[in-house]
Amino acid sequence: MPTFHVEMFEGRTVEQKRAFVKAVTQAAVETIGCTPESVDIIITDVKPENWSTGGALWSDPR
Repeated sequence: MPTFHVEMFEGRTVEQKRAFVKAVTQAAVETIGCTPESVDIIITDVKPENWSTGGALWSDPR
């Protein structure tokens, strides 16, 4: 039923991603009443040079 698209800076470990998707799945089950098997989560790792906030790339010195 729900599909979550998550974009984050690259560098997280598989263990961190595993814990994250478990927590998001559980939150979806508890709040919208779906089954864990119906929750899809797509994680996209993004390089800081491909992400900008306030007109500045995150790869630029802050």
